[in-house]
Amino acid sequence: TSCIKPGQKTVPLSHRFTNPHLQHKVSSVESIMRILTSVVVMLGSSLACKSQGFLLLQNKRGLSGYLSRSSAFLWLKPASSYSTRSDNHLSMKMSTSATDTCTKSLEEVSPSYKQLLVNLRTLTQLKRASAVLDYDRMVMMPQSDDTAKQRGLQQSALASIIHEKATEPSMKELIAVSLTDLGDLVQSSDGDNFKDERRILELAKKSYEKKVLIPPELEAKRAELSSAAYSTWVKAREAKDFEMFEECLEDCFSTAKELALAVKDEKQEKKSLYTQMLDEFEMGMEESRIDDIFAQIENALKPLIAKVLESENAPSAQAQEGTFDIQKQKEMNKKIITKMGFDLEHGRIDQSVHPFTMSFGPSDVRITSRFRKDEWFQGLAATIHEGGHAMYEQNLGGADLEIDEFLSMGMHESQSLFWERHVGKLE
Repeated sequence: TSCIKPGQKTVPLSHRFTNPHLQHKVSSVESIMRILTSVVVMLGSSLACKSQGFLLLQNKRGLSGYLSRSSAFLWLKPASSYSTRSDNHLSMKMSTSATDTCTKSLEEVSPSYKQLLVNLRTLTQLKRASAVLDYDRMVMMPQSDDTAKQRGLQQSALASIIHEKATEPSMKELIAVSLTDLGDLVQSSDGDNFKDERRILELAKKSYEKKVLIPPELEAKRAELSSAAYSTWVKAREAKDFEMFEECLEDCFSTAKELALAVKDEKQEKKSLYTQMLDEFEMGMEESRIDDIFAQIENALKPLIAKVLESENAPSAQAQEGTFDIQKQKEMNKKIITKMGFDLEHGRIDQSVHPFTMSFGPSDVRITSRFRKDEWFQGLAATIHEGGHAMYEQNLGGADLEIDEFLSMGMHESQSLFWERHVGKLE
């Protein structure tokens, strides 16, 4: 999948599982996991299969053909699918400076646009500050109930400030004036060479119109609940008692639904609430398309799983049995992930209850893993998986604007699963 070239046709998803190569000698659960991962990696090229116009999208610019310094795998998406940008521009710089016919950028001619960029970058840094509190909460912070409560109050206060700055009336005016200035600049220029600026304004407008519908107290509640939920989950997990977490989980779901209803677009009544919420993670994806994809996967996997479970060739787990020093596991994991391309000068590796990746910008991307004395593979797989996420983040643009953020969760998971399953599990 990673070798598909622009203009090359791809095999429809429904045909991939009838390929004899995939069905041959299936004898273990490992085969299922490899195929499952292949499905995830193939989703990008199967969402809207076409015979031309494939782009390798990296962020919300829709950059194509960009290879990261870590040689991380990039997700395949059709150019006419829900791409955020339609040109084949390879530069990470603003497009206004890339043409000889335009000597002025929008930032130079529009004070409103210049101020808008300042405001947007300030919001980015405030969000990153909140993320630092998140990371500390899950890695360093004491886990007492009182500590978790105070951290929730801290994050709630910061969330209120971020929401206030994101929805202040001046933001709406700056966006409107900037769009007018952009239109004037396009008219006075030889062609429209301002696709990045146009996309920045589209994203800013979309974000403002959504955020302004959310009550400030609801944003504060979400932030405070996040801290309480994590602390409760950790204790319930250790006690192996779901009932300890059940009420908090219900509160999380009801809060998420309340937020979704607050921003529901009444003009699109036919749009399901799930599709609306899905847009947060997979921009442009419809619930019906997800259902269609999973239906194809289910039809292929059910008979395959049955065949594997009936097989007499059970895989051996003997290599994973024994006693393994955790410090030595950490050292091994560190060596492997740096060989993969994870930049420790712009990141770090810690230990947490559940592995995760958190980015404060390309210059500071952190991952965590977890380890057991009686088994070594879970820690290694988690480290490689999170390393895939982290290398993707380390190679995104550093403009501190939404246009340079990761494209989607599907994009993110394609990176982590590619490294974990297709590289980390090679024989």
